[in-house]
Amino acid sequence: MDQKVLEILGGLFREYTGQEAELSEVLPHSGSYREYVRLRRENFSAIGTYNADIKENRAFISFSRHFRESGIPVPEILLQDEDPRYYLQEDLGSVTLFDFLNKTRIHEGFSRTIIDEYKKVLSILPSIQVTAGKTIDYSVCYPRAAFDMQSMKWDLSYFKYYFLKLAKIPFDEQLLEDDFSRFTDYLLSADNHFFMYRDFQSRNIMLRDGKVFFIDYQGGRRGALQYDLASLLYDGKADIPQRVRDELFEFYLDQLEKILPVDRYEFIRYFKGFVLIRIMQSMGAYGFRGFYEKKEHFLKSIPYALDNLEAILQKLDLPVELPELVSVLNQVAHSSFLRSIGQKEHNLTVRITSFSYKKGIPQDPSGNGGGFVFDCRAIHNPGKYPEFKTLTGKDAEVQHFLEDKSEMPGFLQAIKVLIDQSVKKYIARGFSHLSVNFGCTGGQHRSVFAAEILARHLKNNFPVNVILVHRELEQG
Repeated sequence: MDQKVLEILGGLFREYTGQEAELSEVLPHSGSYREYVRLRRENFSAIGTYNADIKENRAFISFSRHFRESGIPVPEILLQDEDPRYYLQEDLGSVTLFDFLNKTRIHEGFSRTIIDEYKKVLSILPSIQVTAGKTIDYSVCYPRAAFDMQSMKWDLSYFKYYFLKLAKIPFDEQLLEDDFSRFTDYLLSADNHFFMYRDFQSRNIMLRDGKVFFIDYQGGRRGALQYDLASLLYDGKADIPQRVRDELFEFYLDQLEKILPVDRYEFIRYFKGFVLIRIMQSMGAYGFRGFYEKKEHFLKSIPYALDNLEAILQKLDLPVELPELVSVLNQVAHSSFLRSIGQKEHNLTVRITSFSYKKGIPQDPSGNGGGFVFDCRAIHNPGKYPEFKTLTGKDAEVQHFLEDKSEMPGFLQAIKVLIDQSVKKYIARGFSHLSVNFGCTGGQHRSVFAAEILARHLKNNFPVNVILVHRELEQG
């Protein structure tokens, strides 16, 4: 941070407290160009902020004051300099929801402890969108007052030029633009008279003293309710399990219905569309910051975004035909190049395969041989029930069955102990490959679910490359 910036922010601290700051800590950059410094004196600290974008500052400060007046937990603006590029705000600490999620998940998995924190967030979101959104000053919104046609076109062009082209995904430009137009027309038909936070994700939610606080809403504007919910539930590296997404989705609607009538069927139809545009917007950002600006940590989010994209494409039922867009998104979701990004620094690759015993145990393509083969056929089989016949272990209904009505949880817990032990030793000894195979009768339900769970467990807990293969599903 420039010395002049530090001096001006230090002067704001002195003006507010009457004392010089004893310690200053420059905070790392996140996804923006704003600069932050934590200034301390005895038992008091504040965050000094410098941002050259004056219009963005105006929006943030206006929204912050309105939210506080509306009872929304956001940082207090303590003091603003005569130069509108500088201001002092309340210090909410250093623990984001994302930090809490990662730390807790190591020991508990995606536990009820984490889910409860998300429910704290979602119990407040409708108040931000609806209650506070009714009287907020939309004239300060920047760069647009609404998530309108222009905003959507910007996001989709960002995705096209900074992600698709840089990732070398082929497409017919005119057909894709035609689909973009149909897609945005559909999204704009949703009720959009609410405050849209715009970047409502786990890194923009702070935890302090058992409470949640919200930051980085300066890009807020008028928009549809579904967008912010999509941003939170399909937040890249948060990697929320689908069964948890389903629970949180219903919880949010329950909270929303306390202040606003909701047509749940229509809400979820639009929701899937907003999940898509949010994922594309995020990928555009990953491409610009990663491929173009060469910031590697943005590239590491791409594999998580691909998982989210694949999940939503499997159940996409929009009432509008988007053939080129869906084709392009499927290419993205299944790109081996994109799936390898962000994992190149890891030496150990764990290949996890689900299979049917009817077609034999998979070969290990690494040439090392060995590894683990786990037989899932002793687990209560959802495939025996008509309602699950056409589903797979990736579907929420099958997952709920295996978690609640089978021996699968204990089976997987024992397997995790074995695999964790091997992974730790393989990493320590510099080994390059480990294979883990799950077999069942048809390779459709139990083995697929087990492979999915182990893959997520390893990705969340170890610095390894994970290759997940559902042999029978992929062979059709």
